[in-house]
Amino acid sequence: MKLPRRLAAPSPGWTAETDVVIVGSGIAGLSTALQITRHSSLRVMLVTKDVLAAGSTRWAQGGIAAALGAGDSPEQHLADTLVAGAGICDEDAVRVLVREGPAAVRDLVALGTRFDRSRDGDLSLTREGGHHRDRIAHAGGDATGAEIERALVTRVLDASGVEIVEHALVLDLEQDAAGAVAGVTLHVMGEGQRDGVGAVRARAVVIATGGIGQVYASTTNPSVSTGDGVAAALRAGAVVRDLEFVQFHPTVAFLGTRSRGQQPLVSEAVRGEGAFLVDDVGARFMQGQHELADLAPRDVVAKAILRRMRETGAEHVWLDARHFGAEKWRVRFPTIYATLTSLGIDPVHDLIPVVPACHYASGGIRTDLLGLSTVDGLYACGEAACTGVHGGNRLASNSLLEGLVFGRRIAATIVESLGPFREPVPLVAAPGLVDDSVRPRLQQLMSEHVGVLRDLKGLETAARELAELAEPAGAVPSGTENWEATNLLTVATVLAWVARRREETRGSHWRDDFPDRDDEHWRAHLDVTLSSDGTLDVEEVRP
Repeated sequence: MKLPRRLAAPSPGWTAETDVVIVGSGIAGLSTALQITRHSSLRVMLVTKDVLAAGSTRWAQGGIAAALGAGDSPEQHLADTLVAGAGICDEDAVRVLVREGPAAVRDLVALGTRFDRSRDGDLSLTREGGHHRDRIAHAGGDATGAEIERALVTRVLDASGVEIVEHALVLDLEQDAAGAVAGVTLHVMGEGQRDGVGAVRARAVVIATGGIGQVYASTTNPSVSTGDGVAAALRAGAVVRDLEFVQFHPTVAFLGTRSRGQQPLVSEAVRGEGAFLVDDVGARFMQGQHELADLAPRDVVAKAILRRMRETGAEHVWLDARHFGAEKWRVRFPTIYATLTSLGIDPVHDLIPVVPACHYASGGIRTDLLGLSTVDGLYACGEAACTGVHGGNRLASNSLLEGLVFGRRIAATIVESLGPFREPVPLVAAPGLVDDSVRPRLQQLMSEHVGVLRDLKGLETAARELAELAEPAGAVPSGTENWEATNLLTVATVLAWVARRREETRGSHWRDDFPDRDDEHWRAHLDVTLSSDGTLDVEEVRP
């Protein structure tokens, strides 16, 4: 099996130049752009695949975690994060997160983010799975991401020095003869001079493209989450770390066995406010599973749900929040309430049918504490990155904080020490582009064999059939759908490969055939690079 080293794109029909290209417009990309322009006169091009506010951030319901409450501390936040990360967090990265997090959240407030507040005017803080303190700041009840996105988009639109390019898919990184970043190639679905494939020369590139959720049939991720940034970084020779650790959110509204694509999330904050899980006979099956019961870390809850479904033959379990009453549902969780009622579920009187679905990739492009990847001039931030904060399983509501904190760090680094423009070598497209018609089979394979519960037989089946999907089947025309499908196949192949390699159960990676955590042999990261011949190299790296 071989993967393409470049996407089969036509020669650039237009060119542009800027100091920094940021690809992605969620909290990671927006905060990075804003911080650069607040502290320098550098030119920033902010590239987004859809419209500016259409990334994953706006779908974040629960909130953003930081030690802001009385009795809480960064050290307590650190402890909870390390426990959730199952032994392979980078503790230095976690310390950066929890120590710089409170100030970063306060800066969000200063930038205009309207968080919910108590009657005395303090931030209203709640609790989610894995947290031992109330430290989740939220907005609009359950619309935190949308409010943060609104505030940041408003500021970026007002900022001088930021050029916004919408409806643009990142294709590949341009590099000089030594492999350092020289810019990017894009496919823009626009008008005028910037339409079609073009090249942007830049002194640095920041990948903030979000997750890989669309490799699965059911996910909480929006349709734009096709792993484009991770795949582009791989093709440029960057190291991708720990991609096997995919978090499945335990409580996604069950819409039927044939439902596909983005599914409606029922935030963990609902359980944080006192909702609980039951099976078909009303048994609270999380009791005795973990000291935090229904608020255990997400991997524990997701696995417990899957096991109960297997034991009973049920298609889903139930979330019981009927005791909230109508007012609490409408005030605290207005978005979820509206979504559920639109589906014919009245959570005031009905149990909510829920199942786990793909939610968050803890792994991604490996970076250091400044957000720099293993490729000179290439930074990564947010879900596309692997900073080491999440380890084997992300602690709830640490994702928005990570994008914010490390976006600020990347911006500070770029402002202080931005490299020169480099001369790009010509990009030579390689064979390997796949047709978008493979997408349904790819997603089915990943859901069946590389989902919450994994074993060798299923992983070998997935790897074999993914390799078959990668086999050339005649000329495949270049275009957005086929480029996306190729990116999905690239990241799915890496994910299946490292999931098969890790012969243990740790965090969000569960092997039925290796059910125990094995610190002696597997307290390590799996780093993947794409060789010049299109094959994958995997290296075990111990913390």
